[in-house]
Amino acid sequence: MNYLIPANTKKGQLILGLFRPFDLGLFAGGVLVTVILLAFLPLNNTAVTILILSPAFITGFLVMPVPYYHNMLNIIVEMYEFFTNRQTYRWKGWCYKSVQKRK
Repeated sequence: MNYLIPANTKKGQLILGLFRPFDLGLFAGGVLVTVILLAFLPLNNTAVTILILSPAFITGFLVMPVPYYHNMLNIIVEMYEFFTNRQTYRWKGWCYKSVQKRK
């Protein structure tokens, strides 16, 4: 009576087992902006070079896989939702209606 349960069945739905289509589109957009900036702006000094390469680095950082989450973008969205949503949770369990108010 052994059951074979895959450890992570969601990985089979991802591109290359790591990326959603949105992630690849976001990264491709960052790389495209970087290539356009490289083609049209002169690379005179280090500060300009860092600014030109930053779209690719930022989008690469956002789609980087992270353990226990999908990627950094997912962590940032979860943190934003946690800090902007209501933080007081009301009990509505199985005995919610049977609890009487105390005086």
